[in-house]
Amino acid sequence: MKNKKIAIIGGGPGGLTLARLLQMKGYEVKVYERDTDQNVRQQGATLDLHEESGLKALIAAGLLNEFKKHYRPGADKLRVTDHNAVVHFDDHTNETPVEKSSASFRPEIDRGPFRDLLIASLEKGTVVWNSKFVSLQAKDNGWDIFFASGSTVYADLVIAADGANSKIRKYLTDIAPVYSGMTIVEGNIYNAEINAPELWKLAKGGKIFALGLEKSIILSVKGDGSLSFYTGTREMEDWVKTSGINFENKLEIYDWFKERFADWGNQWHELFVSDDSYFVPRPQYHFPIDQQWESLPNLTMLGDAAHRMPPYAGEGVNMAMLDALELVEQLTATDISDLKTAVSKYERTMRKRAAEITEVTMQSMENMHSKEALKFIVNTFHLIH
Repeated sequence: MKNKKIAIIGGGPGGLTLARLLQMKGYEVKVYERDTDQNVRQQGATLDLHEESGLKALIAAGLLNEFKKHYRPGADKLRVTDHNAVVHFDDHTNETPVEKSSASFRPEIDRGPFRDLLIASLEKGTVVWNSKFVSLQAKDNGWDIFFASGSTVYADLVIAADGANSKIRKYLTDIAPVYSGMTIVEGNIYNAEINAPELWKLAKGGKIFALGLEKSIILSVKGDGSLSFYTGTREMEDWVKTSGINFENKLEIYDWFKERFADWGNQWHELFVSDDSYFVPRPQYHFPIDQQWESLPNLTMLGDAAHRMPPYAGEGVNMAMLDALELVEQLTATDISDLKTAVSKYERTMRKRAAEITEVTMQSMENMHSKEALKFIVNTFHLIH
């Protein structure tokens, strides 16, 4: 590994954690990120880090104290409601101090501040912005990497951290993802206290799982005053194309919502009142649990690129960060003499772990959209607490 150039494609939590851990070991690494700069607004729900994975990697990266300055105590508090917004379980009544209940210490942090603290931990110039990946071409023992900007760089080792729609994965395997049967419409309501006041009050600074009639809405409050949400419904795989909905047109999405959630209470319509919002459909896929591929000495992947899965167990960011930690452990192990062995050991462990988490996630998704979803989830949370 000494004197080798390492390229990480993708500047999400997994890629940035990997860069930090490698730099701590003294390795030369660059992160190529397609965003034009660091100030691009980070979409999506808040992230909750788990003790055995995301937090473990964060501690190894020496960033726990920095994290504690930015995480949002209380943002992990959950209310479970039925389809009429009636609360059936309320985490806010659980007064156990969060730091002491370590098994359930799953601190929430917004994506933007989390990315900023990871970037701040890196050497200046580590992240190369506006680097949209186009292709790889084998050269010597490594790769030439081509970007949309016209630039080309060489790396001895490339790590794909480019997410669920990875463009690099195909250089390792042609195993295709499997449609889960569920499609999410993700939305974000800015200035939600004014634009969605009743749901803002209901969320109480934390999260809402609303379940009923085999559908779901998951809400989370973000530190910038916005409310992010995911609807969960069973749709055909090609629904986004065949529905005829223009997902850039709020009124068309609202028309769909009123029809699809007609048997839910009108409280949820508040999600579509404001124009200060965005929406994007996301069909949910996962990779086969038994996926295998031949390891290469100069290319590997982590996070969603390797094992994408629906967000129903909160494992995505945690798995990506644990991947980063375990990959660095193998790459820097003193008893491993060559890169292919290191990569192969990492990938074997990662695939086994991802298979187990995928099964848990798919079961959780089924449970949350079953006829008895509300009862199941309420019982689950009562057991935890």
